[in-house]
Amino acid sequence: MCIPQENKYPNKTLLQITSSNYTLFYRIFQFIGLLLICSVYYWIINYRGGFSLTKAKLIPNWHPIFITIVLIYLFANAILHYRSFRDTKRNLKYQHAIFFGCIIIILTIAGIATLGSKRFRPLFTNPAIPNLYSLHSWLGIITMAMLLLQFASGFWIYLYPTVAAQYREIMMPYHVFFGVSSFVLAIASGGLGFCEKMIFSLYREYEQFPGEGIIGNCIGLLCIFYGVLVVYMVTKPEFKRCPAPEYQPLI
Repeated sequence: MCIPQENKYPNKTLLQITSSNYTLFYRIFQFIGLLLICSVYYWIINYRGGFSLTKAKLIPNWHPIFITIVLIYLFANAILHYRSFRDTKRNLKYQHAIFFGCIIIILTIAGIATLGSKRFRPLFTNPAIPNLYSLHSWLGIITMAMLLLQFASGFWIYLYPTVAAQYREIMMPYHVFFGVSSFVLAIASGGLGFCEKMIFSLYREYEQFPGEGIIGNCIGLLCIFYGVLVVYMVTKPEFKRCPAPEYQPLI
């Protein structure tokens, strides 16, 4: 749990209130994130036919569930990791890096599930829907590229032992800014993706407010609300992680 700076809050009661507020927000954040994953799973199982590794029409269904788990839920947890857990700074860095390494690996699998399904699309769409033409696709590619750059630059600056400490301090605001920006792009891409899927799947029926369309819209709104909540928790100064001396690394 994050504990604010004591010099900013001389009153002990105010420290406890701020700490309690973060705990409340963190629980809401976890509940909404898990609700979002369950909602996407429910939608795919009940309206899109479920998942399969062999049935051509069901292979693309892995994409939205993977993206929701990894690019939205795990990404948000990785961003808030520093503010939510107490450990040595070095261990938190390693955990943060492992989080993003796993995110990139699973994102690659999710991308392959979408791009690799192109050869099956003539079986169930006529004409076949091309790849990488929509704004959703472009934002997804940009988000992935930013994640790769963030991971590579963060690994070199904050984990490579020869980088001087003053350079790390200089780069930290940029690292945080581009990390939050990547998450915002991920939320925007996810919202557009749900909307795009509704339009392609329902077409004219979407105008009649079918059950699937309403669920898809609710998932999109939940995704956006989740993103706003995460950005608020990341940017609120009172929630900033302020490690106590006993948690500082020895070297």
